[in-house]
Amino acid sequence: MYDRDRLIELFKERALKFGEFKLVSGKTASYYLDGKQITLQSEGLRQVSEGLLDLLADVEYDAIGGMSIGADPIIGGTITVAAERGQDVQGFLVRKEAKGHGTNKFIEGPVQPGARVVIVDDVVTTGGSSLLAVDRIEEFGCKVVQVVAIVDRMEGGAANFAKRDLPLRSLLTIEDFGIEPPPAEMLIA
Repeated sequence: MYDRDRLIELFKERALKFGEFKLVSGKTASYYLDGKQITLQSEGLRQVSEGLLDLLADVEYDAIGGMSIGADPIIGGTITVAAERGQDVQGFLVRKEAKGHGTNKFIEGPVQPGARVVIVDDVVTTGGSSLLAVDRIEEFGCKVVQVVAIVDRMEGGAANFAKRDLPLRSLLTIEDFGIEPPPAEMLIA
């Protein structure tokens, strides 16, 4: 059972760091959320998986996936908890680069063209890696119906998804850690 307060506590204990950090987006930040400290730990992954399935309760979808490596544990945990709940949900992984052998594809897993899919990420800043996953799974022939994250840094990701008519939901935002989001004029697209 999802316990939002416990997930916040786990992030504060294990994954929230203060200092100077360079983000994937290229920005410098005064804090860093290391989502893998949560998703590669049993209690953290359980909380995330339960929470995401609750968050998606009203969404019709066939599969959940995202950019490999960050999304990998989230996908595995979520489809396992879905099975425990009697839900049939498939997982898929999106490669950054097509493998240079075998089928030479970007999408791994049992998902098929035509499926309605959810893209998942641990921490969304501008949404760049999730948007790349969206592009790859749409090229494969699937329909993205939702984007979900564990934490939204509130730094433009939701707006970037909205430009593509993709709704974003998150379990937490940086405000849950007492951090104020930057003013809108400071956001990068």
